[in-house]
Amino acid sequence: MWFVVVVALLLLMWWVARGQDLSAFDQPAGEQFSTGAEPGEEHDAVVASLMVGAAELMHLPRRERLGKIRAYMDNMSAGRQFDASFTTVDAGGVPAEWVCATGADSNRRVLYIHGGAYMMGSPVSHRVITCRFSQVANAAVLAIDYRLMPEHSRLAGIEDCRTAYRWLVDNGPQGSGAATRVFVAGDSAGGNLTLSLIAWLRNQPLRQPDAAIALSPHTDSTMSAPSIRNNVETDAMLAPMFSWLAKMPRPLLWWVNWAQYRVCPASALVSPLLGELSGLPPTLVHASEAEMMLDDARRYVNRAVAAGSPAKLQTWEHVVHVWHMFDPDLTEARQAWGEIEKFIADLEC
Repeated sequence: MWFVVVVALLLLMWWVARGQDLSAFDQPAGEQFSTGAEPGEEHDAVVASLMVGAAELMHLPRRERLGKIRAYMDNMSAGRQFDASFTTVDAGGVPAEWVCATGADSNRRVLYIHGGAYMMGSPVSHRVITCRFSQVANAAVLAIDYRLMPEHSRLAGIEDCRTAYRWLVDNGPQGSGAATRVFVAGDSAGGNLTLSLIAWLRNQPLRQPDAAIALSPHTDSTMSAPSIRNNVETDAMLAPMFSWLAKMPRPLLWWVNWAQYRVCPASALVSPLLGELSGLPPTLVHASEAEMMLDDARRYVNRAVAAGSPAKLQTWEHVVHVWHMFDPDLTEARQAWGEIEKFIADLEC
């Protein structure tokens, strides 16, 4: 009897967690950029630097690895000079820092949500990106230090994003004051949190964001996108840590994610791709043709457009996951930031 009950429960959980068949949203491909048929020397230098770091970190004992990776990420831009100020702040109970490029308008504000697989990353690790956002958006950037797994649940990070947004619309680097423009942006896991946040905001009696920008976002926690498996050989950043995703049966992946997130992987809270995508603000999504998250980005944009929301996908060949962090050394990073600046400028016309 107990065996029958357990099997029935497992089948029910599998049915709930498996998500939808989204293959219909694998096309169109979006606006594609290329700097040549083969990766250039700049790209090879980026990959070489990543391979050195991955080799050092992945050979550590598992119990030591997470702390070392967190420290490694925070030191990626150590010694680099930034034309910006950094000010620690309490954003309604969420630790954060204001990043203000020289001359940026502090009444224009960006909520930036960093990536790092929901387990790593911080405002410090993403200063290359937040400084560039402050420059291209002519805005003060609030980079939040949301609660990370495994010390906290995925829902804790989601709640921190909501809290910080509510605070940001009424507070700037100089103190209280309403924002004139508000943008939400994030990369990878932070891209997921960005897209989850704008869907939640749509249904709230709050000032709505003027636009959202998601860089290489993770949008589907059911892991159904073909590129999760098809691009494992070409993704120099994610594959060293996450190539096991391509080898694990999907039902087992769902259980692993359910256990980690403490919420059903098919829930729109953690899979914004699977939620209601109508009525969203203008959204720009960037992805690499070589990364495992490519189809997460493509399916999200195509489904949002089908629902009537103004979303746009831009992809680049060869580059690594969230290549924007290698600005200004990487040509494709400079191009991508130029497109983000153009996207924001076009909103003002």
